[in-house]
Amino acid sequence: MKVRAPFNLRNFAADTFAMVVFCFITGMAIEVFISGLSFEKSLASRLVSIPVNIAIAVPYGLYRDWVVRQGAKVATGSFAKNVSDLFAFVTFQSPVYVAILLSVGASTEQIISAVSVNAALSCGMGILYGYFLDSCRKMFRVPGYQGA
Repeated sequence: MKVRAPFNLRNFAADTFAMVVFCFITGMAIEVFISGLSFEKSLASRLVSIPVNIAIAVPYGLYRDWVVRQGAKVATGSFAKNVSDLFAFVTFQSPVYVAILLSVGASTEQIISAVSVNAALSCGMGILYGYFLDSCRKMFRVPGYQGA
């Protein structure tokens, strides 16, 4: 289980870097290759998502850490952490993703498709993002961070 020191600039930088990079790459792949958005519409969506991801990176990081701590009260080990990462990712990201797609004019069908696929893929993406976030925090030398 990780222990985080009080929030500081390194926390902000690590959490923001992780969120922006991960969501840009995975979001574009889902939108273009699975949901049928044009490259241009997906790029617009991804560009809109950057300031959104900057704004939600730290709240998501704090929420994710809280979910992981709650999960550790029920069960320990990597499986419990992975389930916690999955739960945190889906419950936090899906409503944000709907708002982004609405803002770029995606159709209702495209939104349903993209969010449904995103939620299904979040089974893996949430876990991968948890590892990616942990790696970014380690790379940015977040004070008090201890890998899970």
